Amino acid sequence: MSVAPKASGSTWPIPPEGGWTADDLDRLPNLPPHTELIDGSLVFVSPQTLFHARAVDFFNWQLQSLAPADLEVVREFTIDIDRQNRPEPDVVVVRGDVVEDPEQTRFPADAVVLAIEVVSEDSVSRDRETKPVKYARAGIPHYWRVENEQGRAAVHIFELEPTTGAYTGTGIFRERMKVAVPFTMDLDLTAIRARRAADR
Repeated sequence: MSVAPKASGSTWPIPPEGGWTADDLDRLPNLPPHTELIDGSLVFVSPQTLFHARAVDFFNWQLQSLAPADLEVVREFTIDIDRQNRPEPDVVVVRGDVVEDPEQTRFPADAVVLAIEVVSEDSVSRDRETKPVKYARAGIPHYWRVENEQGRAAVHIFELEPTTGAYTGTGIFRERMKVAVPFTMDLDLTAIRARRAADR
């Protein structure tokens, strides 16, 4: 374990030389919920917006109801990309054979079929630039980025292009989303709102 000694007067974890590792994320005490590891650095999540919470709930429940029996859908769960990268997609679809133990804290990236990120104000560059590159390099075949457009969802769909090893955009969906991969879905995106209809 590469935990550095505590500095006097500070409660923040001090990174060791070379940065934190994926294993450190399980060992460091008192980390805030949903802490991620990106390039050896700890990334803390800011408070969640209502749109973010409703979008994550929507995709988690919809995909759970539609996914084939050999796949599992889990929200806010870290994946092992490499020693210095252990991001936490908002929703992840993985092969069922890697869901082994109620106490496990991560999935291997090579078992991930789809990673979904709902963009927050503090995660724009990570969700649009950093994470897609890392997910593609890890061989994750599908990546969805969900943007808040004035309280309505816009879902940007990306698929791994095998010859380049990079994602290529295959569509942007707003009110209705029909896709055949990674499995057949027909989703009413108008169900995701920053406010309920009765509140407007």
